[in-house]
This record gives sequence, structure tokens and C-alpha cells, in this order.
Amino acid sequence: MKNIIFISPNFPTNYWKFCRELKHNGMNVLGIGDQPYEQLSPPLKDSLNEYYKVNSLEHYDEVYRAVAFFIFKYGKIDWLESNNEYWLERDAYLRTDFHITSGFQIDDIPRIKYKSQMKPYYQQAGIPTARYRLVDDEAGCLSLIKEVGYPVVVKPDNGVGAAHTYRLSDDDDLRAFLVKRDPNISYIMEEFIHAEVNSYDAIIDSKGEPMFETGNVSPVSIMDIVNHQDNSLYYIVQDLPDDIRQAGRDTVKIFGVKSRFVHFEFFRLTRDQEGLGSKGQVVALEVNMRPCGGFTPDMINFAHSTNVYKIWADMIAFDRSATPVGEHAYCAFAGRRDGKNFILDHDEIMAKYGRHLKMVERIPDALSNAMGNQMYVATFLAKNEMNQFYHDILNTK
Repeated sequence: MKNIIFISPNFPTNYWKFCRELKHNGMNVLGIGDQPYEQLSPPLKDSLNEYYKVNSLEHYDEVYRAVAFFIFKYGKIDWLESNNEYWLERDAYLRTDFHITSGFQIDDIPRIKYKSQMKPYYQQAGIPTARYRLVDDEAGCLSLIKEVGYPVVVKPDNGVGAAHTYRLSDDDDLRAFLVKRDPNISYIMEEFIHAEVNSYDAIIDSKGEPMFETGNVSPVSIMDIVNHQDNSLYYIVQDLPDDIRQAGRDTVKIFGVKSRFVHFEFFRLTRDQEGLGSKGQVVALEVNMRPCGGFTPDMINFAHSTNVYKIWADMIAFDRSATPVGEHAYCAFAGRRDGKNFILDHDEIMAKYGRHLKMVERIPDALSNAMGNQMYVATFLAKNEMNQFYHDILNTK
């Protein structure tokens, strides 16, 4: 029996399903989290063989002692994972310190977490990237701006989501950013790309081959959603476009990805852009060596009539999966922001779209900045029906 440590199995709230499928596959599932055991959901409790509570997952020494305890009690740990962007670096430190070889080690972190260090890998794969510069002083920033023009985007070189991400449109914006920026954060400045974000979401086996592939489209940037407190929308594609599939597979190879659930983001240009390509071309954005966040795994299941939690657990247990994939559909996420005067109220939405809706829930506060406060997730076989859903759900009076 393999011993699997799952970090933070209680958050995001749907991640207990990874643990459930591991346990169904005969794994010894050991959870480490900061929520008291008695407050864990019954399904999560049933999915764990043992749980170790720490006061804070931010305290490395506490988590280190938890892993050491499990090794003392159960012997060799075969796998340690959180599937969570926030803990990727912590996971790598723990694997390195305890010689758990089934996953990224601390030496791997720069190329998979720092946006500036991802770019040479994309270039090796022949995928164009935005021109950039690590932020130093005003003169240095202006040297890049002279080359690419305004607007530019600045964001943490090693960051999660759209936190501390800004669009700068002129010299005044630049000077204001340089004054207010966090001095403890290393920022990267990139040329602005006119595009929508397309992703490659896949479960990769130990040989670097895909066991399952799909993707999503974000017509509105997370940066704008966060900075302008807009509503949130994105959708799982009915069928993965061939160019995104190829770019995703090339990225898997060049980064040497094995035995992981990944979420790679690409730009699809919405206009011709000098130095990058023509409208419709795929440009690299960033790699994320974990599943797409929030409730996206559930949305993938709805879109493809499958169970990616089980496919992932099958990858760990057997390095293959016979989990079926059924009818393909679009799966749309609409996250409404509290305080807006929407045309349709909740009851009207339920009456009109009830047969399409798969999830209707409040979004946890920790995710609401990027995803809104109230979510509606629905499936559609036709794209025009999905577009009408977005119109009805998100339009205001």
C-alpha cells in the first residue's frame, strides 16, 4: 500500500475528492491541515486514513514535524502533494528534505514558478513570449517601454493569481507604481498582449504522455476582474483546439513534466501584434504545475462526463486509467459580484436555466477576489446558448 500525504485536503473545499479517489484506489491517505479535525466535512474524514492538525500551514517547522510523524508511524512516503499553487514551493521543500522523489524538488522551483525563468523554455519549444524586463528603476523600465510602447503589465515574477498585478498606460502610472510597489516583491514588466487566455489542462503520466486533456477560455483577464472588481467568467471548451493541444504537449516535453495534473496558460491574439504574430496565434503566458483552481476540476467533469479526480488518482496508483469520458459540452462559470443591480435575480435564473445548472453556490471569501461572490455553473451543447447564458446572468440594469 502506498503512503500518500495530501497537504490542505480541506481547502479548496472540493479537494477532498482527490483524497476520496486515492483511498478508493487502495492508498493510505494522510492529511495535513490547519482546520480542527471535528470541523472537517464527513466526506473528507471518510477519505483520510489519518489527519494531522497544525496550527498554521505557513509554519514550515510544524508541517515538517507532521511529515516526520507520518514517516515514523507508516514508513516511507511515496507521494506528497497539495495540488495547490500556493503550496507548490512548500511541497517541493518537503519532498527534498524527506527524499520523496515523486514530484518537483526545490531545485525545480525557479523554472516552474518564476515567470522570467519560464521564457527560455518556451523559446526552446518554439512558442513566442511577451518581451519583458525585471523591474529595477524608472530608467530601466522606460528602456523596455521605448521598445514595446504603452500599455505594459507589471506583476510579481513569482506570484499566485492576479495579486499585485497592474496595467500601466503612461509615465504617470509608471511613477505611481514604482512608489507604491511592495519592496519585498520582485516584479516583471511585460508588453501588453491583446488576447484572450486559453489553457491546456491535462493529467500527465510518468512517461510525460497525456492521460486526459481539455482546456478553458477566459475572455476577460483575471487582472481586470481583480483590479476593477468585475464579474468573473470562463468556460471549459467542448473540444480542445488543435493548436492549444500541440502547444500544451510541447510545453509538457520542454519542461519535463511527469506524473502531474497541469494547467498551462496561453494567449490567443485578438489582433495582429508586431513582434508576436497575427490574430489567432498562440503565445505563451505561464505554466502552472497543478490543476486549474477553484471548482474547475468539477467543471471539467461536467463538460466531459468524466471524473478527473479519479483519473489523477489512477495516475498515482496505476499510471493509467480506464475512467470513461462521455459526451462533450461547454461548461460555463459565471461569478457575480455582490452589490451589482443584475437584470435577473436568483429565482429568475433558476427558473430559466435550472435544467442546465450544475453548481449554484456562494464562493469562499479566499477565492472571491478573482471569482466573484455567487457562482452559477452550467453546461451547454451549443456555444450560442452559452453566450446567451452569460448575457442573462451578468448584465446589469
